[in-house]
Amino acid sequence: MTPNAASASSGPSRRSFLASTAIATAAVAGGMPLLAACGGSDSGSGGGTTSGKNAKKILPAYVASNVVTPDIPSKNGSAMGFTSKLDVDTLKTSVTKKLGKGGKVTIMSPFWGSPPKGNCAYYTAANAMIGVDVQWQNQDGNTYDQKLGAVLASSDIPDVVVIPGWNMTGRIPSAIAGKFADLGPYLTGDKVKEYPNLAAIPSEAWQRSIFGGKLRGLPMPTETAANIAPLYRRDIFDKEGYEVPKSNDDFMALCKEITNPRAKRWACGDMKWTAFNNFGVFSGAEKPLGWNLVDGKLIYRIETPEYLEALEWARKLMAAGYVHPQFKLGKSQIGDPAPLFAKGEFLIWNNNLVNWYGQQASQATQNPGFKVWGMDIWNHDGGNPTLWAANPAGIFAFVNKKASESVIRDALAVANVTAAPYGTKEWMMTNYGVEGTHYTIKNGVPVKNDKGNNEVVNAYVMVASPAPTIAHPDFPDVTRAMVEWEQRMGAFTRKSSFWGLQIAEPNRYTNLSDNFEQLEDDIVRGHKKISDMQQAVSDWKKRGGDRLRDWYKKLLDENGSAAS
Repeated sequence: MTPNAASASSGPSRRSFLASTAIATAAVAGGMPLLAACGGSDSGSGGGTTSGKNAKKILPAYVASNVVTPDIPSKNGSAMGFTSKLDVDTLKTSVTKKLGKGGKVTIMSPFWGSPPKGNCAYYTAANAMIGVDVQWQNQDGNTYDQKLGAVLASSDIPDVVVIPGWNMTGRIPSAIAGKFADLGPYLTGDKVKEYPNLAAIPSEAWQRSIFGGKLRGLPMPTETAANIAPLYRRDIFDKEGYEVPKSNDDFMALCKEITNPRAKRWACGDMKWTAFNNFGVFSGAEKPLGWNLVDGKLIYRIETPEYLEALEWARKLMAAGYVHPQFKLGKSQIGDPAPLFAKGEFLIWNNNLVNWYGQQASQATQNPGFKVWGMDIWNHDGGNPTLWAANPAGIFAFVNKKASESVIRDALAVANVTAAPYGTKEWMMTNYGVEGTHYTIKNGVPVKNDKGNNEVVNAYVMVASPAPTIAHPDFPDVTRAMVEWEQRMGAFTRKSSFWGLQIAEPNRYTNLSDNFEQLEDDIVRGHKKISDMQQAVSDWKKRGGDRLRDWYKKLLDENGSAAS
């Protein structure tokens, strides 16, 4: 989200969330029994899931919001889209009764940038609207996992703790079940109707909020359609007559045509994630989406030939010199490639979809001819791709197990406001603060001032969010294109066997796959060979991969597939 334009794009992967935050844009270079644990030598080690009938007994009732109507309805797992400019004078009200009772609620959350003071105008106004004295304990998002581990290991846990999915490693998932409250008594079934904006959160997002057999998380929903797009400089493509590729061979030929190091122009950035999509590799490293049942056998993504083929193709692009040299550096050295993209030093950048808008908006003033667009994902040999659905939620807020009922209800009152849909007074307060203090209206678009940019940043949005939404009324053509891209890609999207389930692996396996992403990058950059990955996969099997497969298979046999 750029600071000077109206926007809303929910997507809770680490990459997409960071990309949608003003401060952190430069940091970005998704009838079955309760099973407490699966047997064998791993019994009692934690792990399991809740699905089917047991989940239905836990989930809140779904009541769609009719407060506002999107310009582009959701389809094929896409976000809904809003292209119309906001009329601040006619904003709807989604919280007709102030539910907060004036109590104090402490919230610990990751924060990127310099957090504002606790008594700033934004926090004061938002708390007054909610009726709760929220006291923020913002922590550095870049080192949040370290702080989180220390806090959860202590007896001094804030009333509410936000935990992103990318921080749910090691023993964090099992700690969630032991440290945080069951919200079912307040939200299950029709009880959620006391909080209408929470009732409008899709059931799939609530399903992902079940930990240890109880409804513990307040979710930030996300679209399930693909969210990594090959963004490209359409203005330069149009000028030079370049055609959008429809196969990997087309792409390779296009890269050769574009690349001219003497003129400081390269075709693309690191294309690893697009390669995974081109070859139909099971969804990224986010657990448990890397597992899928294929011809009766449970397979992990790293075991598939498509995985190796994708890495080899991405490596060939790098070896041929088509990738901008900056992407050959390690992650800590790459820095922000956005200025290079803006200068036209490389023309194709696989990136989270939110950066489609972000890049366009950031160049609107100084480079009016600048135009970013998104390529449809192709199958590696041409034709339609095979894509895999992202999890329907990935950032959650949890309430301390020791919290009183009044604190829990005040926390839910906060969430009911932060989950308000786009086009409401509550959404404007959460995302823009106070008119005149934090933003002004210019040509029907709210524009933040310096105070707004400094104060209204990644705070309340972390507690809970509405159904996935893309809203950029300052660039309606981009909004429409983003949503329609998701809808087209959603038509080719399938759900893997464990889609949408919150699964805790036995503790002994939680870090088994931690080193694969680094090895992937080393192979693409030419520092390692495909044979090194083959050896790593073999070692993974021996170190516990095959036993973990048996555990997942037992889970699948006893619970059934989430995709069925």
